[in-house]
Amino acid sequence: MNEKKNLRIYIASPLFSQMEKEFNLKINNLLQSLGFETYLPQLDGGLCSDLIKNGMPKKDARKYIFEKDLEAIKNCDIFLFILDGRVPDEGACVELGIAYTLGKVCVGFKTDCRSLIDGDDSLMIEGCLQDIATNFSELKEILQKIRYRFKRGELK
Repeated sequence: MNEKKNLRIYIASPLFSQMEKEFNLKINNLLQSLGFETYLPQLDGGLCSDLIKNGMPKKDARKYIFEKDLEAIKNCDIFLFILDGRVPDEGACVELGIAYTLGKVCVGFKTDCRSLIDGDDSLMIEGCLQDIATNFSELKEILQKIRYRFKRGELK
């Protein structure tokens, strides 16, 4: 049995508008209240715009954020991909591909019913995801089942 206490979740989402940032914080707080460790790029990795404002050259700031987020993906147990929006965030799509390739447990969260293909998302996105929650209760249930599978040693 795996005795690892706190699973770490990387939260991949758009983080540009105030509404997106607030939604991300709500998800982050929920996950932490459930006993998960989280990596939320807007908090833990920083914002490129803030680094540039503080004097870091743009190219260096972009590389710094990329490397920091990449390292966090490598170190996560679960990758949570926020699918809300007319189309999924392109940066989060790249992160999903990386997480999937690394063998991470990938879960989607979509409270927005808009999509390009008759209620479905791209098959390349859906193919990476073990499950997709459509509300907070479903997300909680899915993550608790995943935690149980880690504890039983079914997932690593």
